[in-house]
Amino acid sequence: MHFPGLVGARFDPGSVWLVGAGPGDPGLLTMHAAYALGQADVVVHDALVSEAILSLAPNAVLELAGKRAGGARTQQLRINDRLIRLARRGLRVVRLKGGDPLVFGRGGEEALALAAAGIGFRIVPGISAGLGATAAAGIPLTHRRLARSVALATGHDSSGELADVDWASVSRGSEVLVFYMAQRRIGQIADRLMQAGREPGEPVALISNATRVDQEVRISTLAEAGSAAAGIAPSAATLIVVGPTIGLRPLLADWQQTEPMTVAGSDADAADRLRLAQG
Repeated sequence: MHFPGLVGARFDPGSVWLVGAGPGDPGLLTMHAAYALGQADVVVHDALVSEAILSLAPNAVLELAGKRAGGARTQQLRINDRLIRLARRGLRVVRLKGGDPLVFGRGGEEALALAAAGIGFRIVPGISAGLGATAAAGIPLTHRRLARSVALATGHDSSGELADVDWASVSRGSEVLVFYMAQRRIGQIADRLMQAGREPGEPVALISNATRVDQEVRISTLAEAGSAAAGIAPSAATLIVVGPTIGLRPLLADWQQTEPMTVAGSDADAADRLRLAQG
């Protein structure tokens, strides 16, 4: 791909780039991410990465390394080993992750494995779901009068059970809380937060398939969050937000343009439009 005025970094054979794919809309890829996909020999990608984004790697072999909650999983150690083996074959390897590779993406674990194996790598950041999903839903993460701090937390541990975090500290530490991969544990999370002092009537937003054509936003309360999540498809990537800035959404909704910027038609059409826009 050609970006006028920009020269891409050299993607050396035998190296791995850990690349963030953003929250879903292919237009939210960085130019560095799109460049990496165009240069790659192999793309090892998560299940949540769309076909439109994968189609930006026309010359690469695509390998699924999906780890969706409740579905088929690829063990992390196997992924690490696969990246090392591909790089040692002299290939240009992109490890493509939804959101940002270092925000609940296990990119740190993969970077450590590559470093220990003597494999050169580059980290290409992406828009994390906590930023992209809330923006698409019209929910400011911060506001000078309502929220001066934000906490990001995972909803479950490596076994799929409720994450072992200090719930009292999380509850008191920030006005706005963002939980990744929390859909199946939201009822338990809400209970822990209320036990720690958060109000049962505090607003909760459940944002599914953020920035995509099938994005859905459900507004509830801590007391009702578990039942609100019950009807969301298990396969839908869902972010949970708790805090006072959710109350700003009705003031913004009538005027915010929320149609996905590059996913107005099919994923394939979106990829074609992105290619044209990028030259």
